Amino acid sequence: MIPVTRLDGTPMIVNTDQIAWVEYIPDTVISLMNGEKLIVRETPETIVERIREFRRAITGLSPRPANSSRLPLSVVDSSSTGD
Repeated sequence: MIPVTRLDGTPMIVNTDQIAWVEYIPDTVISLMNGEKLIVRETPETIVERIREFRRAITGLSPRPANSSRLPLSVVDSSSTGD
């Protein structure tokens, strides 16, 4: 579970196991596995880092080296049109 903030300033906690993807359009949108979408103030990079920190905390893993791929999370910029 990670903390996020809705655009209106309301704090909430999101279950990381339910996140399908996170995108910029232009606000940060978290798409959940049930189809619900949450628009939040945090950047996708911040969300990814919070997910990594949460997973480290529950597994007891120490921070990984930058070149490791143990937690394959990345940010994808979907705001480009591909032109």
